[in-house]
This record gives sequence, C-alpha cells and structure tokens, in this order.
Amino acid sequence: MSTTLYDKIWNDHLVDQQDDGTALLFVDRHLVHEVTSPQAFEGLRNSNRKVRHPNLTLAVADHNVPTTDRTKGIADAESKIQVDTLEANCKEFGVQLFWNGRQTSRDSSYNRT
Repeated sequence: MSTTLYDKIWNDHLVDQQDDGTALLFVDRHLVHEVTSPQAFEGLRNSNRKVRHPNLTLAVADHNVPTTDRTKGIADAESKIQVDTLEANCKEFGVQLFWNGRQTSRDSSYNRT
C-alpha cells in the first residue's frame, strides 16, 4: 500500500504516539499573529522562558490591519493595541515580523511604513 503525502509528513514529524492514539508532533514552523499571540508570549514571560526556535517562528499582523488605505494607520484602538503588542513581543523575543509584505529585521525598530 502506498503512503499518502499526509502520512509522509505526519510520520516525519511524529515524536511519540501513545497507545490511545494521542500523538506528539514536532512542528518545524510556527506562525503567530496579533490576536491570540499575546497570551502565548505572556505565558512564556511568566514562566521565564524564551521562544525555543525564534528562527523558525514567523509573525504577521493579518487580522487588524486595514485592507485598503494603510496610510492612515489603524483607526480602531483595540486593533492598534493588538498590533503594537505583537510588534513589542516580536522585538522582545527575537521573532521575525512581516509587515506589509516585508520582513523586518530583528534589530530594527519595527517601524510600520
């Protein structure tokens, strides 16, 4: 029987599988965004942990940015807080942030131009 592409990917990333079928997978890329990542970064901060592989973690503000005219910035206050928080967390934890289709440097000031 041939192996599907899904099965090949699953098997290549399988770390452990319990008798009940519960599986532990190694995820070699991690995408974070501005809506739910604050809780994750706060959890790391509270437990004095770092992002394990910041070079394999990508961040993008994709939920709260304007879809048309971005020259006026983000009008909604809550949305702006979420994007600003993502930027600050990326800077603190050394995670690459993509903004407006461009990658920002870990050493940049994370300007949104």
